[in-house]
Amino acid sequence: MSKRGPQSSPKGTPKSKRSKPSETNQLQLDTFFGSPSSRKAQTTVKTGETRFFSNATEPIDVDALDSDVQAPATSIPLRGATALSEPAQPSPTSAVESLVRSPRKPLVFGAKAVEPEKLIFQRLDTDPVFYDPASQPWTSTEAPYAFLAHTLATLSQTRSRISILNTLTNALWTILHHHAPSLLPSLYLLSNSLSPSYVGIELGIGASVISKAIQQVSGLSPAALKQLYTTTGDAGDVAFEAKSKVRTLIPHLPLTIQDVYKSLLKIAACRGQGAAKDKQKIVERLLVAGSGEEVRYLVRTLTLNLRVGAVRTSILTALARALVLHGSVSGSAPGDRVDSYYATKELLSRIKPLPSNSKKKGPEDTGREDLKGLFLQAEGLVKQVFVQHPCYDDIIEALLDTGLDRLLDRVPLTVGIPLHPTLGSPTRSLDEIYERLGDAPFSAEFKYDGQRAQIHAQKETDGNISVKIFSRHLEDMTSKYPDVTLLVRDMFKQSSSITSFILDSEIVAVDHATGELKSFQELSNRARKDVSISDIKISVSVFVFDLLYLNNESYLAKPFRQRRQALRRYFPPHSPGDVTAARLCHVQSCESEQGLAAIQEFWEKAVESRCEGLMVKVLDYEPVESNEPAKAGTSKKKQLPATYEPDKRTSAWLKLKKDYVDSIGDSLDLIPIGAWYGNGRKAGWWSPILLGLWNPETGRIVAVCKCMSGFTDVFYKSLSERYPANSNTCSAQTEWDCDLGGFRPDVYFKPGEVWEIRGADITESPVSVAARGLVSDTRGLSVRFPRFIKLRDDKGIEEASTPSFLASMWRKQQGNSTLTGVDDGDLMDADVADSEIDESSEDDLDVGDNF
Repeated sequence: MSKRGPQSSPKGTPKSKRSKPSETNQLQLDTFFGSPSSRKAQTTVKTGETRFFSNATEPIDVDALDSDVQAPATSIPLRGATALSEPAQPSPTSAVESLVRSPRKPLVFGAKAVEPEKLIFQRLDTDPVFYDPASQPWTSTEAPYAFLAHTLATLSQTRSRISILNTLTNALWTILHHHAPSLLPSLYLLSNSLSPSYVGIELGIGASVISKAIQQVSGLSPAALKQLYTTTGDAGDVAFEAKSKVRTLIPHLPLTIQDVYKSLLKIAACRGQGAAKDKQKIVERLLVAGSGEEVRYLVRTLTLNLRVGAVRTSILTALARALVLHGSVSGSAPGDRVDSYYATKELLSRIKPLPSNSKKKGPEDTGREDLKGLFLQAEGLVKQVFVQHPCYDDIIEALLDTGLDRLLDRVPLTVGIPLHPTLGSPTRSLDEIYERLGDAPFSAEFKYDGQRAQIHAQKETDGNISVKIFSRHLEDMTSKYPDVTLLVRDMFKQSSSITSFILDSEIVAVDHATGELKSFQELSNRARKDVSISDIKISVSVFVFDLLYLNNESYLAKPFRQRRQALRRYFPPHSPGDVTAARLCHVQSCESEQGLAAIQEFWEKAVESRCEGLMVKVLDYEPVESNEPAKAGTSKKKQLPATYEPDKRTSAWLKLKKDYVDSIGDSLDLIPIGAWYGNGRKAGWWSPILLGLWNPETGRIVAVCKCMSGFTDVFYKSLSERYPANSNTCSAQTEWDCDLGGFRPDVYFKPGEVWEIRGADITESPVSVAARGLVSDTRGLSVRFPRFIKLRDDKGIEEASTPSFLASMWRKQQGNSTLTGVDDGDLMDADVADSEIDESSEDDLDVGDNF
């Protein structure tokens, strides 16, 4: 469950620099089972306190599917258990199993009958204030995996953020109450991962292993499984239906959350000859022991495709709320703690139930407002700690030991563990920069066209020097840059005053002989890992621009002026004697104190160079005039944060990219999700292409605009190879979960790529539903005259631009843009420049170039 898929790309598909494992594994499953011709609408019914659901609207008789193989009348050995297939008969209902363990007909064998254990869980999507974690059935001291499957099933049935947060909060509170040691594996399983991204543990399980395990457990042939997959369109649903007919004579111990997590770690650890068989045995054991929804979500976990709306922000928010309500790390009743982060019994007793009608305003509830304040305080703390130290292992250990109160002290910024980087806000011109910053002193820096790198280094007590280099996605890329490691080791030799540091920098391809900067595309030709010094053909320089940690002291809270002074003092430009090592450089900069003319000249220099533009950073804490109306008793001035703000797009860092001046203030990273058949010269190719944003609130992609400009003939051909008609990546049916609004393309693409797009303007649209509700209740936003810039191999679909980001761009342009009008979503394919491009012009218009 790493950020990269371990499998190679299908023939004809270019290797992505950073492929998503969920996309890779799902493509392999599609290839094995056969592309589904249709996907049935999900249906949901309620029975008592437990929800039932299935993706099929009609019952499926799995025995009848296997027409070529007779169902075995005798037992099939299954790793210590015996499975029997009953005579073919109709499946009882479209909903088939309950969320966890549905009642089954007893299997009579002689005078004995085995009745499966029943666990009927209470609803989780209720108001946490009136939820009782003790009401959930618990069969042992450990946490049953059935409960986590119940949680995932509940999440899959809603797109409401309130319901998602309530479900996660109540689920984590329940686990805290019954078995706190299961909290850590629960968080990893909910986030569909095995470890922090920088650890890089890969599940490394292929589609063939999963499909063979399902065949072995169910007794179905490959043809029967393919037919099931064609009907359901999901590997988890296939396993659910296939396993629903299997009966066991010997009852199995119920799966626990810790069991499942440890089994996944064992799968990831399998290496060498026979690894595939060892992995298959582990999967078979899990499937035999699982039942009902457990089977569905076991397989979805294995394929890295949970299909629930639980994103990182929601999980952290729910964790904080569960801790506030739990009130004690020792498992006592809520309200026993009196610390500032926890809800007391008196507070909880004052809270009134919410009105059943969400639109109806309830009575004044000061208790709920007080609880909301505690929630916000705890959420801010947990998120602050996570973005500085994104390791659930360390965070949960501290929380279970000392609670929220000492979390910051227990889990500090640490060398060797990457923090989420600060991000810049887009601007459209130097005039806008001065308007936003006022008289606040700032520094303008070259924005280099390279790879952002976070460099961690520390001198150990034994004298050894440890070096780690992390990407902007927190992935360990130390083995990609051995020349940078040599540089860091040489820096320690040259300075006795440095014992540890964390630097924020940009690694840029350069010609060391001339000092000329090269493009990111040339840098991307370097292998991703295990690079040997002798194999390096592209030299690099490290352009450092921020100091985050020095000699066991965090610099995050210091203003940028102080951080930069320390950076220049302790880390001067350095060229090691070893010619194979990288070089350390400072970014070129210009200070606002030098005057507007100097900044303008510096901007023109950036435009003429191989840089993307400028980064403008506030040097000190400065109050500036706010455009928002001031509240009673407050000033209109707000303070710009000159501190380093992990994982935030701060207003104290502004980026001005030369490609987007006088157009939209920044590029957009969009996902191709569909296309129309091309006309005229583009007949036989896909044109235009439907692009979408990633909505982290729902975990879905939302269509935003069509794009038909900026493509070369070579790119069109490669696009047709990656998305051939009626394939696993391109279908005439809507097989992938996207919000299309009013767009109706001829074909639908499987989301898997991110494209950088530039446009003339952001407009309101009656067709697009992107950002609807953020700027208008009836219209969404779209991009006017979008043009393809390049394929973002370094980004996954969950890192694409969001509706909130699009809405913020729209608001910023309102006072600056001279373009008006409404995008009707149906532009003519009349780009003259495109019509003149052929393969011979590929060098003249490099689709990967920024300029």
